[in-house]
Amino acid sequence: MANRGLIKSFTAESAVAAYRIVKHGAADTVVAQATAVTDSLLGVTSQLAGVINTRVDVVLGDSTDVEYGATVTRGDWLTTDSVGRAVTAAPAAGVNNNIIGKALLSGVVGDIGLVLLAPGRIQG
Repeated sequence: MANRGLIKSFTAESAVAAYRIVKHGAADTVVAQATAVTDSLLGVTSQLAGVINTRVDVVLGDSTDVEYGATVTRGDWLTTDSVGRAVTAAPAAGVNNNIIGKALLSGVVGDIGLVLLAPGRIQG
């Protein structure tokens, strides 16, 4: 069901798993697996994983597959867990969470779900 639109190739700053959320790395053309809701979330890796200093494709637009790190309900705004899996963004009052987009499918931890990419920030 994915409808990948914009895909860009980056260099992996460290090991990056398939279907994981990535953030900007130390340089313009480098990415790393996201690890915190405060990371500047960029996109989601394709079905091919990357090891350090290799090329990895990152989906930046439209909808794409993503691995869930917890129970997700379609329509939830998604952010990252500590290993780049998509989880529901649930910031406390006055706290910001960076988001990668909106869940299009419900699922549980380990499922490959679907996200409509719309990076941004929400506040609780």
